[in-house]
Amino acid sequence: MYRLTLSIITIFLLLIRPALAAGPFEGGWQLTPESSAIRFISIKKGSIAESSRFAAFSGSISEAGEAKIHIALDSVDTSIDLRNVRMRFLFFETFTYPEAVITAQIDPAHVADLAAVQRTQIDLPVTLSLHGVTADLIIPVAVTLLGENRVAVATVQPVILKLEDFNLIAGKEKLEEAAGVTITPVGLVSMDLMFDRTGTATAAVPAGTVTAGASAALEASGDFSREACTGRFEILSQGRSVNFAPSTARLDANSRDFLNSLSDIIRRCPGMVVEVGGHTDSQGKAAWNMTLSEKRAAAVNQYLQQMGIPAERLVAVGYGETTPLVPNDTVQNRARNRRIEFKVLN
Repeated sequence: MYRLTLSIITIFLLLIRPALAAGPFEGGWQLTPESSAIRFISIKKGSIAESSRFAAFSGSISEAGEAKIHIALDSVDTSIDLRNVRMRFLFFETFTYPEAVITAQIDPAHVADLAAVQRTQIDLPVTLSLHGVTADLIIPVAVTLLGENRVAVATVQPVILKLEDFNLIAGKEKLEEAAGVTITPVGLVSMDLMFDRTGTATAAVPAGTVTAGASAALEASGDFSREACTGRFEILSQGRSVNFAPSTARLDANSRDFLNSLSDIIRRCPGMVVEVGGHTDSQGKAAWNMTLSEKRAAAVNQYLQQMGIPAERLVAVGYGETTPLVPNDTVQNRARNRRIEFKVLN
């Protein structure tokens, strides 16, 4: 009986030895997107909450406890195609800021007893890089051990992000103008992440690496329908992302990322002719404004041709000050009237 009991104990110790020997990050951990979710809630009209998600992200925790998560902002999923396009181009400006990155250094002491307690809550210091801004946050998270090689990390409560802290107020205003609604200037973000021990995740995830947890929100491959093309050009016209040096037709360098994305959309609208329309405010003489708008439209036309768009698919038109969006009575309104618009002709 004694020998039998000793044998059982010996077998048990052999079975649990790997779990006892392994440190909390030994071997590294890899995020499993298909078992994870990153969502955010926005509030419009004062009380209407809308939940959206990101469909593509990746992440890892190294053996040293260095955590990094990359979120592909192009994969924003609101469940409506053109609303996704508005979020990409008007709000996140993904042509310039394609991803958000979360980094953290997890103290091993905070999860050292996870095998015994199974679940623990920690206040995790993180760094969030979003829309060209980097900010430090403290996020309460629950860490749950689901098995020797699987752990879940979830936000305890939604993380409140102020849009002004990430230079997203202008994007909010563009969304409000496009959708005709008011939007509360905060976002509520929640994360439910699953990590599996891999034994290989000892290095940081390369920038730009994403793994699709679901493909529904990602921009479909292949050609767009006429309706999808028309909707996209209307949205891109509202972005006011094509800018010029003052009183010239010289494209601002920051406009090129946007025009590169635009050229891809034009290529995916085969057979359609796109008008590039230049518009100015009413400052200065009308004849000068007309000429300037024509030159600016031609500059955009030329750039798109350099990106491989055939000349016969583009028509540059200058409208000068003749078609303002709003009265030219304030600095803000005049800025809105100085614009490049795009529309399908045939």
